[in-house]
Order: sequence, then C-alpha cells, then structure tokens
Amino acid sequence: MPTIELKKVTKRYRFERRQYEAVSQIDLTIRQGEFLFVVGSSGAGKSTLLKLIAGQVRADAGVVLLDGSDVAPLPLIPSVRIRRAVGYVAQEPRLIHRRTIYDNLYMAAQAGGLNREKDAMERIYKALSIVGMRGVERQFPGELSIGQSRRVELARALVNSPPILVLDELTANLDEDNIWDMLHVLSELNRMGTTVVMATHASMFVNIMRRRVVTLVDGRIAGDVAGGRYGEIRGRKVFCTTEK
Repeated sequence: MPTIELKKVTKRYRFERRQYEAVSQIDLTIRQGEFLFVVGSSGAGKSTLLKLIAGQVRADAGVVLLDGSDVAPLPLIPSVRIRRAVGYVAQEPRLIHRRTIYDNLYMAAQAGGLNREKDAMERIYKALSIVGMRGVERQFPGELSIGQSRRVELARALVNSPPILVLDELTANLDEDNIWDMLHVLSELNRMGTTVVMATHASMFVNIMRRRVVTLVDGRIAGDVAGGRYGEIRGRKVFCTTEK
C-alpha cells in the first residue's frame, strides 16, 4: 500500500521581490492507514505541505515520493496515477458554480482516468452517499450551504476511491455538529484503510481524537506526536489557540 515520504523538502515563493521558504527541510513519512493532523498557526506552511504531498506543487529542493516515485514529475501537472492515489480538497472552494454537482464529480472521475459514464455514475453516487449528500446531483454549488459544499468537495475527492486523502481545512467555517459528522465519515474511511492527512485549526477535535499530530512552526516540523494534542511537542505545547 502507498507510503508517502518527504526527504529534505523545501518550497520557496516570491513576494514583493523577496523570496521566502514556505516549508523548509521537511522530513516526514506517512504510512498507509495513518490518520495525521497537520497543525500550526496561520502562515506556518500547512497548505504548502499538503499541496506538496498531493502533487499540486513541486518541491524546489528535496523530493516527495509515493511508494518511491516522485509525486510531481512535472510542475503543476499531477499524473493520472497521483490523481487516482490521492484525493485532495483545497482550502479554497473549487467547485465550478456553472456546473451541476454531478458534472463537478464527473470531471474529477475523468481526470482520474475513468472514462466510461456508467462506471463514473456509480462512483459518483457512491461518493455522495458516503458523505450523506445523495440526491443533490442536479443541484448547483450556489444552492448548497457551506457545510453541504464541503461534503460535496470531499465526495469529489473520493470519486476515484483513492487510498490517500489530503484535506486542507475541510472543517473551516463549519459548526460543531457538521465538524463531528465530517470527522465521523473520515474516521470510518480511515478504519477501512484510507490514509487521512488533514490540516486543521479545530483544536478541540484534534485533542479529543488523539491521532498523530504534526506541528509546523515557520515552515519546519516542530513536533510529531503519536496520539498527540494540538500543538504538542513531547508533552508540551508550542502555541495555544482559542479556536475550536
């Protein structure tokens, strides 16, 4: 089963003619079947780390491997293999508002190499059922609530039955009931073998679930604790938060 490895990974960006490192010298191994929370203050590098894992961006130094193969052989063009292996939900909404929910998921199925409409239809209905959104296929994204939209984005990530889910702030702006429902779905998927890598500010839920917690500070891994708490480094916290 797929193992994700980051070896001395650095990603740089330019801002106002200056270059900075969003993540720096990251060494990280994620084995199939793990549930891993990535936490840290805003700007710590969480989104960049998840984009690197999902093959959305290419490292400027070091390498990101999926079972020994580079996840981003070409800049900004994840291979079909990666699209099948990794279901990715970005922090910003990516549903196309002029397309129905069905069309949005069908495009994702095609991007994963699923071209037979009958097979794609079965996958779409199954993915929507998993997240509790069966019956919205002919609706448009603008007709859904924030919580419903995030569930549909998760369904889109699931449509190719990937063994790995990479989720960037999936629960942001959701109320507690919606967060619990979402985490229940993810826990069930993880129980059945899906790897879950999830960036979040939802400290209360991280503390309750007690999964592996990787803490980023200024683009570097400051803590990596099995059964950890939000911001924990070997029994102490590197930052506090009042966010749920």
